[in-house]
Amino acid sequence: MELDLERRQSGDIMVIHCRGRMVYRDEAAAVSQVVSEALRTSQEVVLDLEGVQGMDSAGLGELVVAHVSAEEQGKTVKIVGANRAVSELLELTNLITVLATYPNVAAAMEI
Repeated sequence: MELDLERRQSGDIMVIHCRGRMVYRDEAAAVSQVVSEALRTSQEVVLDLEGVQGMDSAGLGELVVAHVSAEEQGKTVKIVGANRAVSELLELTNLITVLATYPNVAAAMEI
C-alpha cells in the first residue's frame, strides 16, 4: 500500500495526515519532501501517523530528518497518533525522547 499524504492548513500549523506504509524508497522520501514544503509556509507541522500501517528504518529516518530540518529553522514538527507498532519502534530506537509526540492532533495543537 502506497503512502497517501493529505495536507490541511490551520493558521500557522500544517497538519499532514499519513495513510499507508512509511517505508524505504518513494514512500519515506515523500514525507521529507512534504514536510520541507510545509515548513516554508508554516511555523509548525503536525504529522498524523494514525493511518500508518507500517514503518521501517527509512520511515524512522525521515521523521528524524523532518525534526532536524524544523529545528534548524526554529520551527517544530510534532508526531501524533502513532499506533502500537510505530510507538514501539520509537521507544526501541529511543526516538521517543527526541521527537515531540502526542496522542492525537487536538492534543498537539493545544500546545
